[in-house]
Amino acid sequence: MSSVAGERPPWLKARFPTGPEFRRLEKLMRDEGLHTVCEEAHCPNIGDCWSRGTATFMILGDTCTRSCGFCAVKTGRPGFLDRDEPRRVALAIQQMGRRHAVITSVNRDELELGGADIFAATISWTRRLSPDTTIEVLIPDFKGNRDALALVMETHPEILNHNTETVPRLYHRVRPQAVYERSLEVLRRAKEMDPGTVTKSGVMVGLGETREELLDVFADMRRHDVQALTIGQYLRPSAQHLPIERYWRPEEFAELKARAVEMGFAHVESGPLVRSSYHAEEQASHVRRI
Repeated sequence: MSSVAGERPPWLKARFPTGPEFRRLEKLMRDEGLHTVCEEAHCPNIGDCWSRGTATFMILGDTCTRSCGFCAVKTGRPGFLDRDEPRRVALAIQQMGRRHAVITSVNRDELELGGADIFAATISWTRRLSPDTTIEVLIPDFKGNRDALALVMETHPEILNHNTETVPRLYHRVRPQAVYERSLEVLRRAKEMDPGTVTKSGVMVGLGETREELLDVFADMRRHDVQALTIGQYLRPSAQHLPIERYWRPEEFAELKARAVEMGFAHVESGPLVRSSYHAEEQASHVRRI
């Protein structure tokens, strides 16, 4: 049985953000004028990840042109486009000494290429400064712009992630400016453009979806050759965001994982606190063997 929404259940307890490594990363981000999705999206895992010296960089500024009902990143008119940001992100990755780097972004729908050129530059700078570091990018849909996606894929990231986030029935409420079929097409085209790149996607639960709807989404992903999947519990960032319909129990996440593996996903992370980039380095070490 699933837990109805109310007091947060005990399996959703997260580590408090503190410690010397946390403070070191915090200072690094401030010194370089960088943003992380860990902070901007109020990720519950920031204490765990930052204490281990990992963080997910968020490029293209801190203001998103979309207004998804689940996301804590602020919405509005973005400021100027920081052309030096790719170099500073790569420098931070070098200073962190990570074997695997995760880079995501806000949506920048006002730009012709949606910021794909900044993604490409960030990957190129990271390759230059940290040639042994593998790269995972979590990209927006670029409004379906094939040229924008091609710019990113020409840099050959090891992992290309684009989240479908929820089931089609809930898109109008959860992702009002996105299109479910377009997200699937982004994943298909990415694999087509670079067959060597591992494609990955993720969903949240707890927004009113059914188990059957989730399984249909998993099947759609596999038909579009998605190889890795993350499944996590939606947690409401504030009273202004969508309410939690219910909490899924750990055994339900285990069952979803089992079904996804049966469908042919090469790697599945499924659990209440799982997020797209949670333990991404460990995920990457597995999927690189696909």
